[in-house]
Amino acid sequence: MKKSAAFIILAVSALLFSFKAQENATWSLDKNHAKLGFTITHLMVSDVEGWFKNFNATITTSADDFSDAVVEMTADANSINTDNEMRDKDLKGPNYFDVAKYPTLTFKSRTFTKVKDNMYKVTGDLTMHGITKPIELDVLCRMGTNPRSNQAIAGFKITGMLKRKDFGIGASAPEAILSDDVALVANAEFTKN
Repeated sequence: MKKSAAFIILAVSALLFSFKAQENATWSLDKNHAKLGFTITHLMVSDVEGWFKNFNATITTSADDFSDAVVEMTADANSINTDNEMRDKDLKGPNYFDVAKYPTLTFKSRTFTKVKDNMYKVTGDLTMHGITKPIELDVLCRMGTNPRSNQAIAGFKITGMLKRKDFGIGASAPEAILSDDVALVANAEFTKN
């Protein structure tokens, strides 16, 4: 009798797990409507902006409001662009991103928590320059339907701060030249598969 009850509990648990897994939806990045950028202060007076040309991200969720979402992002460090060829070459070199040794940046969320309305706090692990650190991001989410394809779409504006020295980026550059604080800003549109 005990074996039968245990078997039934295991069978029901397996069915519920498989049902839950089938409910998960994957959202794919629309690369034509996405930008992964950053801003850093130069000489304590002016902001320099940059971005990564090549990156991808996916969101997996079973909740309509993304409250249980898992976000995964990868970016090609060699695609960094600040609209200045000499500076970009320097950023790709061993003093900064060292793209030959560390070609990829990654992020994977741990939590995706609804704060209110369409505002969220996302925590996760960012790996850059071979170092992984936790970061917290603010996210504004807007949802709709693409009128051409009738597919569900979601747009995210993501902002946050990190310290470049925590990741060993330009560790020898003094803060009087480059701020340690780096502002992150990303805009991304996703389509539900």
